[in-house]
Amino acid sequence: MISRARLRRAVRRETIGVDVGAALNLVGALVKYLSLAFLFPAAIALGYGESPWPFVAAGAITAASGLALELATRGKETVRAREGFLVVALTWACAAGFGALPYLLAGESQLANPANAFFESMSGFTTTGSSVLTDIEALPRGVLMWRQFTQWLGGMGIIVLALAVLPRLRVGGRQLFESEVPGPEVGQLAASIRETARRLWIVYIALTGTLAALLFGYAVAGVDDRMSLYDAVAHAFTTMPTGGFSPQAESLGAFGGATQWTVIVFMLVAGTNFALLYALFARGRGRALLRDEELRVYLGLVVLVSSVIVAELVAEGILEGEAAARHGLFQAVSILTTTGYASVDFNEWTALAAVAIVGLMFLGGSAGSTAGSIKVVRHLLIGKSLRRELDLAVHPEVVAPLRFSARPVDEKTLRAVVAFVLLYVGLFAAGALALTIDAAIENRAVSPFEAIAAAATTLGNVGPAFGFAGPFGSFEPFSNFSKAVMIVLMWLGRLEIVPVLVLFTRRYWRT
Repeated sequence: MISRARLRRAVRRETIGVDVGAALNLVGALVKYLSLAFLFPAAIALGYGESPWPFVAAGAITAASGLALELATRGKETVRAREGFLVVALTWACAAGFGALPYLLAGESQLANPANAFFESMSGFTTTGSSVLTDIEALPRGVLMWRQFTQWLGGMGIIVLALAVLPRLRVGGRQLFESEVPGPEVGQLAASIRETARRLWIVYIALTGTLAALLFGYAVAGVDDRMSLYDAVAHAFTTMPTGGFSPQAESLGAFGGATQWTVIVFMLVAGTNFALLYALFARGRGRALLRDEELRVYLGLVVLVSSVIVAELVAEGILEGEAAARHGLFQAVSILTTTGYASVDFNEWTALAAVAIVGLMFLGGSAGSTAGSIKVVRHLLIGKSLRRELDLAVHPEVVAPLRFSARPVDEKTLRAVVAFVLLYVGLFAAGALALTIDAAIENRAVSPFEAIAAAATTLGNVGPAFGFAGPFGSFEPFSNFSKAVMIVLMWLGRLEIVPVLVLFTRRYWRT
């Protein structure tokens, strides 16, 4: 028998557009669980003889805030797809906000400015990798590990992480998974969202552990003397989520060739659809990789662009031999997968190499990977659509449905892809214009190309830009307004734009 309270809620849901209370109730629950993440850096701080209190206090504030919001509202078990957009957007914003607390509480001068702390935290949780730090190695080990850990959490998404426990809250959550997972489509792995999230996380954790073990093995074997257990774990935390934060000022340039070649392989893996990786590792279905059209184009782009960069480096006498191949391939893979590591300062490379790197910022990895930007599949579908239009111009009577990996693509998907790319380009242009105007007003030395690179790298969740914000530089010289613009770009880019922009439409809030 239906209770009066449930009946009233059901009637109310039919008369309102969005159940804000239910959305906030779920956000509060997710924020409450986020507080557990602060225990890890607190333990690291204790292990290195540092104060754990910034993390303990941040965890307590996060837990109290999440619990208070959860108790003040109700209805998380009734969240629909419509509320899912609000939940996704607010959860990421809240994660970045609460994630900034340890930076502020640690008393470090580099992060004393709230805009800097929020920028660093948003860059972490969105796996962007852009940083306002000017002296990375001066920070305590606990703070640096928290910085790395935020990217690891953000890699598969805080929403996906939380979905592993949502069934206990009696929330199905499939609509949230579909809103958050990068890319337009991810192959379904299991009937339940909890099982899907569990399987993805098994792959994610296994790859992270494997990379950390390999890197530490190089230290034990004396292959890379600069590598330590701390650095091995720290870089594993930011390679698999294609994040790019490093506790070293020189990023991966601080380590030897063996480390860099290994990271190249794992960046390529991290930019691959995790559904395909699960099919390969758990089910032994290697043919699924060979049949995937996006994967073939993704790897082809890596070969093409890295060849161009390597040829340019050799032709201009910047690097030669193995070093040219390694650094050229490393930077091509790092930027294409939106990881953002640097093995050298590509600020010093030629104009052609710089243009190639900025162009890579608009590609991204595969759908269903932890990479950001537009994604290869969208470029592929737009290319197929343009080719079809050219064919129809010659033979207008021909019926030519598009196919992707031997499967037909419906027109609704194509419209969504075109809309996304148009929104992406529009937001990029608006961001670059805002950075350029603000730099002129504030009289800061930012060229139009540097503004373009900064907008592209933050919206694409890539990391480094050019000029003072280059691979070994910092975004700190930007004004607070410019940092706010880039924070919004990072947030929009990580959530694939639509779940956020839809909140600003009148129709979303109407019945």
